[in-house]
Formats: sequence, structure tokens, C-alpha cells
Amino acid sequence: DEARGYGVVKMNVDTDTQWAYWVGLRDFYEDSEGYLQGQIGNPKGLDKPNKSYYDPRKWVRESELTMKSRVVESCKDLNNV
Repeated sequence: DEARGYGVVKMNVDTDTQWAYWVGLRDFYEDSEGYLQGQIGNPKGLDKPNKSYYDPRKWVRESELTMKSRVVESCKDLNNV
């Protein structure tokens, strides 16, 4: 706390943000596994498309959200928000 008061802090958040990104991807896969086994066919029906699930923009967005949360947590730890 004293170091933060003087504005002298070294904090390596690279590993934490990488892990947070992975958590977003992992959670998306676990929640959507039944929709990620093929282009067509999912728990809603054998003829139902899955494009909205395997589109990389979808799961990258989920990863970005969990990483964003981790960055906000780091900023709070450093008292800069």
C-alpha cells in the first residue's frame, strides 16, 4: 500500500490477462459444446445450423469480455480507476 501511495508499482498482468482470455473461450465452449460439433445439428434439432456458435467473432468476444474484467480488476488493485 505504501508503494502505491508513492505511485511506484510493478505489476505483471500478462499471465493473468492470458488466463482470463482462455477462461472466456473455455466457458464459451463448455456452454455451447452441443452446438460446436458440426456445422449443422445441435440440441435443438439435427437440421439446425450452428454458424452463430462457431463464428470466431462470437467466442473471441467472450474471451475479450473476461480479459476486460481482469484488466479492470488490476486497475482497481492499483487504485487508478
